[in-house]
Amino acid sequence: MEGEQVLAAIEGLIGELRTIGIPVSVSEQIDAVHGLTHVSLADYEEVKTALRAALVKEHQHEHAFDTVFDLFFATPGGDAGHPPAAGTGLADLDDRQIREPLIDALRAGDLTTVRFIAGLLVDRHARIVPGQPVAGTYYLFRTMRAIDQEEMLARLMPDEPLGPGPAGELGRRLAVEQAEARLDRLRAEVEAQIRQRLVADRGAQAVARTLRTPLPDDVDFLTASQQEIAVVRSTVQPLARKLASRLARKREHNRHGGLDFRRTVRRSMSTGGVPAEPIFRRPHPAKPELLVIADISGSVSTFATFTLQLVDALGSAFATVRTFVFVDGVDEVTDVFAKSSDIADAAARINTAASGVWLDGRSDYGNALQTFWTRWGRQLTSHSTVVVLGDARTNYHAPRAETLAVIRQRAGSVYWLNPEPTTAWDSGDSVMSAYARHCDGVFECRNVRQLKSFVDRLD
Repeated sequence: MEGEQVLAAIEGLIGELRTIGIPVSVSEQIDAVHGLTHVSLADYEEVKTALRAALVKEHQHEHAFDTVFDLFFATPGGDAGHPPAAGTGLADLDDRQIREPLIDALRAGDLTTVRFIAGLLVDRHARIVPGQPVAGTYYLFRTMRAIDQEEMLARLMPDEPLGPGPAGELGRRLAVEQAEARLDRLRAEVEAQIRQRLVADRGAQAVARTLRTPLPDDVDFLTASQQEIAVVRSTVQPLARKLASRLARKREHNRHGGLDFRRTVRRSMSTGGVPAEPIFRRPHPAKPELLVIADISGSVSTFATFTLQLVDALGSAFATVRTFVFVDGVDEVTDVFAKSSDIADAAARINTAASGVWLDGRSDYGNALQTFWTRWGRQLTSHSTVVVLGDARTNYHAPRAETLAVIRQRAGSVYWLNPEPTTAWDSGDSVMSAYARHCDGVFECRNVRQLKSFVDRLD
């Protein structure tokens, strides 16, 4: 690519990154352009690495960057028209014959040959229709279907037998992971070849619009697919550790101990009492107690699962974390989380025990709040922070908002997190406003980004 083409590609790349939610500052944009003066613009991987280093700050944004980069820096036609030096006869081989050199290239890490063969397979099997505004998922399916992936995976395993015992078992697991990684490499090259052809047909901007997917932080809890849920789950645990340490620092830095009168007077004596510099005792802020009351009915169960996972991992930032779940009744499940290996195990135990269910298993916020107050309300103190998770849809049962008012009088603070957009509050059987007047804060919490913003407010 020529210099002007590179600058135009960078501008398009950064514009698309900002559109999908990856923050890129002006100084980072300048750094990206400056960084390219130290690499060969003819080397695709060098350019990609330099721009990634300048523009990507979080690991979960790397996949989105790679996809967008491939669009704006794609070479029309890919490597399919430029066979590697050792593979001039590859184009004449049928699918079964071409599998052998493909496996050899994957084992050897020969990406040039892998990329060339991927281009041949796309040309043969994707059957791309010009002008269609698609992301290319079906083209990928068609191409990969033409490859016997199970046989490929078996052939990518090492030929020599692995010994018995723990060492042999570990070797087998590592061999499987390596074989799967090589097959993933092929799949990534096929995707890249498809994107290059789509860009050549419709342009980078048009393809980018069809490929846009939310970042993990922006995936909607209530409408997430299983694949998106898996990606979000992998981001919550490290996020929890980061937020826990931030809460601890904020609590320590934002509070002062009482005035140490004796030390203040002693220091001021060296200057005759003027000026007097006040000295404060070292602060020892008490950690608050956190009580989470979560609606686990079907409509909001995904939201509750992620929030409870985050809260459970925040345990070190609070003196106590107690967890309660409800549908039409309410049960404490703190011990379930303590005995479970992960959130999936805890969820399975809660479902097996039918926790939170009283009568018909349909959400009844009024009865749940009243039961919570009757059984545990007297244990609340001024150091208690109560967080309610739910959409406030009562199935037209009595909301009993006065019970939440009593809980608020007893606790230090009450917050409500609602996974629905604010435009849906108070529609149908939602009574969010009735509860909101008795809360210190009510927050829309549809994704990890909003959940993180709320935790930042906790103290």
